[in-house]
Amino acid sequence: MTAANRVVDATELGERVASYDVSRVRGRRIAMIDEADPVAAAVAAIATREAGGIPLIADERWPALYRAELNDLVASAEPGPGIGWATSTSGSSGSPRVILRSESSWSASFPAVTGLLGLTAADVVYLPAPLSASMSLFSAAHARAVGAGLVVSGTPVAAVGNATVMHGTPYALGAVVDAVHGGAPQRIRAALVGGAQLDAGLRARAEALGIRVVSYYGAAELSFAAVDIDGGGLLPFPGVQLRLAHGELWVRSDYVASGYLGPTTGSLRRDSEGWATVGDLAVDRQGPLSFVGRRDGAILTAAATVIPEEVEAALRRIPGVRDAVVFAVPNASVGSLVGVVVERTGSTRAPVGDVRQQARALLAPSHLPRQWFHTSRLERTASGKPARTRIRTDALEGRIERYE
Repeated sequence: MTAANRVVDATELGERVASYDVSRVRGRRIAMIDEADPVAAAVAAIATREAGGIPLIADERWPALYRAELNDLVASAEPGPGIGWATSTSGSSGSPRVILRSESSWSASFPAVTGLLGLTAADVVYLPAPLSASMSLFSAAHARAVGAGLVVSGTPVAAVGNATVMHGTPYALGAVVDAVHGGAPQRIRAALVGGAQLDAGLRARAEALGIRVVSYYGAAELSFAAVDIDGGGLLPFPGVQLRLAHGELWVRSDYVASGYLGPTTGSLRRDSEGWATVGDLAVDRQGPLSFVGRRDGAILTAAATVIPEEVEAALRRIPGVRDAVVFAVPNASVGSLVGVVVERTGSTRAPVGDVRQQARALLAPSHLPRQWFHTSRLERTASGKPARTRIRTDALEGRIERYE
């Protein structure tokens, strides 16, 4: 293993898994994996699972209170029979929530993912998000099944010269593209991208570098639901049935999680016919699906309903805007105003007048943000998604600079 790059090939991974002490595995109890080194965490999780245990990887960035509450939950709750994997939500807000799933709910999708990426034992998979993130732990398990190597965590500059495939968020893909344009050597030939909507411009930049991009819609509770292999739009992932009910997307597949640990509840809902949803909204335009956000994230302002993801997608088209998080700002007159924190490109902030003028050309007046904030770097969760609740709180409480 090369420590700086956190690279482990299949042979070393197998040797370390075989020699790992699995004495902590206790029947159906969850084994908390608390390793600072990401390769050690991957080894511990895989060895625990192969010994019949249920691994749950900790994140060193968890706040102390969150970690303590999670430890109490794991110690007191019984996962029940048939559970193979456990993952925690990011901890960006609220109480801990542990998602439970069977071994087969992940392994059943391995052949489809292998085919989409053309993954073989000769590949090395780069996982930019910590292994505590569901997408990374899934791909570590998948790489083990295929016999591929891993590059876990580390920097894009270090990773792109070692990895041939990556699985991460659009933000992580953007960092890889930027690293290659900055002169880093590049071996990555394919990227599996989820966690947020992928901008068409970013896809084009990646593909211009020879990276075949496979984007998908999914959720930690649902796993894979829809896939876009060529930029033509999202279609049902192999083995998945999709339906819309009042604009809400429902999924039926063998990939859906079993539920949550203990008495905690989350966004996962099921019906009696095996369909499941996490409340995401979509539009079916007689073919590819278009996702417009989470029902409980909609902003009600005057007589309009604003979906944050729609506004964010428009703002990311503006030069100087790398990313954006849109949120509700309480207002007694209209219920809520639309607020936004803009993540700038480069070290200088784009003039707010220029950004607003271009936003007016892209957005209906009801969707145009009324309060603007800016930062050089958005706070993100372990999986690379913007930490929405924290960002909104920091903006409203004055910890993020406001455009005047």
